[in-house]
Parts: sequence; structure tokens; C-alpha cells
Amino acid sequence: MSLDKVVAELFPQLKRQVHGRRLVYLDSAATALKPLSVIEALKQNLSFEVANVHRGAHFLSDEATEKFENVRELVRQFLNAESSAEIIFTRGTTEGLNLVAQSLGSLILNPGDEIIVSQMEHHSNIVPWQMVAQAKGAKVRFAPVLEDGALEFEAFQKMLSSRTKIVSLVHLSNALGTLNPIKKFFAAAKAVGAFCVCDAAQSVPVLKVDVRDLGCDFLVFSGHKIFGPTGIGVLYGRKDLLDKMPPYQGGGSMISEVTETGSTYLASPHRFEAGTPAIAEVVGLGAAIEFVRGIGYENIRSHDAELTSLADEELAKLGGIRRVGRAPQHGHVLSFLLEGQHPSDVGAILDEQGIAVRAGHHCCQPLMHRFKIPGTVRASLSVYTSESDILDFVKGVKKAKELLS
Repeated sequence: MSLDKVVAELFPQLKRQVHGRRLVYLDSAATALKPLSVIEALKQNLSFEVANVHRGAHFLSDEATEKFENVRELVRQFLNAESSAEIIFTRGTTEGLNLVAQSLGSLILNPGDEIIVSQMEHHSNIVPWQMVAQAKGAKVRFAPVLEDGALEFEAFQKMLSSRTKIVSLVHLSNALGTLNPIKKFFAAAKAVGAFCVCDAAQSVPVLKVDVRDLGCDFLVFSGHKIFGPTGIGVLYGRKDLLDKMPPYQGGGSMISEVTETGSTYLASPHRFEAGTPAIAEVVGLGAAIEFVRGIGYENIRSHDAELTSLADEELAKLGGIRRVGRAPQHGHVLSFLLEGQHPSDVGAILDEQGIAVRAGHHCCQPLMHRFKIPGTVRASLSVYTSESDILDFVKGVKKAKELLS
């Protein structure tokens, strides 16, 4: 039995109808649907396990703290980090990148230093670096993207110098589906002494990520893209670096001592987790990771590859389709343009047929400028995507082509 048939019943939202049509959900790169195991974990926590963590002197607080810290250890194993102290809970990828940009950037950047990102980065991996660069007199440089959507390694190498202090790159592009050979890029960056940051928001849901194998100093991802709740994410960072970095926020839970003359801070991870954390969401994240581990990444990758290939083949039969992003290594994201038509018009017609896709620049405006396009239509697959979803999607594109011609 195919993977989608095994897991589809575990996602109650797939039973919905949209505009009187069966829901075809192809917007998983924006946020993944939630399985029953995650929903039940949240329900259980919010119904019977409500308590604050770390500071209580009663059974419920001890229980909540144990479950909260167990998820931290689960994430450590999931990423193959060396210590659970290297796992910081954030609100998501965006907050993780802002934390590293402000805390690491304020510590190491000087006027004339350089930060390298790429043209395919999400705005969350551009704007925080621009902000800290402006404050410190540094410069953000953009590694170029080739016509097929791959990162140009040779050009990236030529950009590296003793001025390069930080390299921050996406592992799997949310707009192109390009799977970057990030280990190769980080090895080159390390050779000039740069710190390496990995945006793994799109890669963690579909392939095994090992922070030690990748050679990154920091890595971020969001819970909601890996079947978990919104409002929770993870920042991995090397402990020796985290303990040197100043806190990103101040408040309760992150202090060692507060006096009228100043404050001292706890070691990582607590120095970066000021205030009451998203406790239920952490529990939900743990359930989501267990769900992914239960399916297995080999099954996920083969399922995505099979259906992405089917979508490519069927769209090609329609003609008049421009695929954007055809790098040799590719993920679960399929972006395209219907020639002569605005992507938003195509997205609206698909929506009328119950087909949920994303249309626009996908928070990647520099990338769209590079390809000289206003945006794309993006279909993104997941474990619950079926062959019938793909065929209905292609029928929807065909209808859009007929209506807009």
C-alpha cells in the first residue's frame, strides 16, 4: 500500500471540502497539516497537564518540566547534536535566525566584515543579516543562483575571504525545491574561518539532518513545517559559541542573579529562553518528531520523488508551462509559471477547484528579481499527498490554462 494511503486517515483536515470540492492540499512548504498524534498530544497537555516548567515546587510542574526537557533530548537525538544544551526552543526559523544574527553578529562583526547569503534565501535569512550589518558597518553579499536553480559553487568560493565572518545558507529552497550540497559550501566557508548557519526549515521534514555531518555552527527549523504546532521552533548551536554569545532577550528563567547593579546569566540553553516557553507546543513538536521517525525518511523521500516526477511529467504534457527550479538535487517543491499569466490568477482558479497552492514571490524577492519574474505558482508535497491529488492538480492547471487563454 502506498505511503499516502497509510497516513491519509491520520490527517483529519483532509476530510474537509473547499468550495464544494475535495481538498487537495499542496501548500505543505508553507505549513504542514497536523496528524492525530500531534493533535492528541496537544489536547492531552492542555486538558490535564497544564503547569509552568522549571520553577514550580509541585508535582504538575515537575511533570511538565520532565516532559519539556525530554523533548529537548529528543531533538538532540533527531539532529545528532552533541549535547541537549545545544538545543534552544524558539518561536520558529525566523526567530532562530534573528537570535543568531543579533547575538553572534553583535559579538563578532566589525566594520568592513562580510556576511554571505544566497539569492535563493527566504527573507528570514536575509533581513536579520541586513539589520545587524547596518548596525555594525558590515556588508551582506549574495552568492549567485544558476539558471537551473542550483547555487553556483565556484562563484561562492571566489567571494570568500578573510573578511567573511558568517555564511548563512538554506538547505532546501522553499521557492525552488533546490537541495543544496550544503556540506561542501560550509567546508569552503570554514576554510576562511567563517561561522556557518543552516536554514533547515524545508529539509528537516523530508530528509535526515545531522548537524555534525553538515559542519554547521548553527541550524534552525520550524515545528509547523514538520507536522507540529505553530509558534515553536528549534535553534541548534555549538555550546562553546552559545555560552559566549550575549542573551537575545532578558527576563525570567535566563538569569543566574539579578541585583540593582546588574545581572548575570545562565548557560545555554536557558540564557536564550527568557520567560514562560511554549510548553504545549514543545510537547506537540515532540509528537511530530516521533511521527516522522515512525514513517522513516527513506519512505518520505521515495514518496516525494515519485509524485514530484509524476507532476513534472503531467505538466509537461500540457505545454506552455515554465518550470522554475530544475537543479539536479531537488526536493518536494514544484514551482512553475503558466506562460503569459500572472501566478495569482492561476492560484485563484486552482482554489476554486479545492486545490490549495501558493502563488507569489514566496518571501524570496531577490530570487524573483534574479529570474526576472513576479513570482511563481508553487505546489509542495508531503506524506499525505496522493497520486489522485497530483492528477487533480494537473487537471486544475489545464482548466486555468483554458480559462486564461
